[in-house]
Amino acid sequence: MHASFAATLSSLHGADRLCVGIDPHSSTLDAWGVLDSATGIEHFGRAVLDACLAEGVSVVKPQVALFERHGVAGMSALSALIGSARESGVLVISDVKRGDIGTSLAGYADAWLGEGSDFESDAMTAVAYQGVGSLEPAFSLAARNNKGVFVLGATSNAEGWMVQSARTTDGTSVAGHVVAEMAERSTRAPHSEPGWLGVVVGATVNREHLGLDEESFEGLSLLVPGFGAQGVGLGELREKFGRLAPSVIPTVSRSVAGDDRAGLQSRLRAHQEQVNALW
Repeated sequence: MHASFAATLSSLHGADRLCVGIDPHSSTLDAWGVLDSATGIEHFGRAVLDACLAEGVSVVKPQVALFERHGVAGMSALSALIGSARESGVLVISDVKRGDIGTSLAGYADAWLGEGSDFESDAMTAVAYQGVGSLEPAFSLAARNNKGVFVLGATSNAEGWMVQSARTTDGTSVAGHVVAEMAERSTRAPHSEPGWLGVVVGATVNREHLGLDEESFEGLSLLVPGFGAQGVGLGELREKFGRLAPSVIPTVSRSVAGDDRAGLQSRLRAHQEQVNALW
């Protein structure tokens, strides 16, 4: 039996926890001189994965929407990319941000966490707008299949602040409520392995303004986008997250992809060096 997502993640330290986003934006493909097509995103994805393998990257996060926009061919390219990464021993967190209730959510979970599915990944991202409990089918399947689930908690997009900072009936922020529910669920027996559940927290978010302190995230993994192109340097990770830093999975994408394939590997190596310098 393969090691669980949580066990593998817990064995990673320092730069080994750096997650590389595979985001075939049309602007990036254009800068690379690659057609914005299923063939183009396949070429781009393979190039990024090859660089990750060459530099010993342990975690990648494909942005599913950017493959999905090219229909069946784009999703076939994604399926092949996920399969290649996992066969090479790289953890795949599929950034699908799915959210629904009942059998609909169970269908999403089967697609992304089901054993032998076309898109079987080690973890997926999810949205809890209908309540954290609505994601139970994904939590249950993740527990059975030794996978992981990351729920959006405090995102850095400006539009999200009004909702995430709003107060629930018990006075906590919506973001605080989601994080608290996730922390509680992460400890439920018999699936209480630390880190199998996590939350997405933007690197640029002021967590204190949402009522979130270090204790709020006890037992959770933190998937943190916003480093690099969004303005937060990887060298600020410890300053930003304090004692939570070892639980952070810092994510970079555009700053690695850059404007050309030629410098891809050197940019990736520079990011790894920035993280390693913290430990």
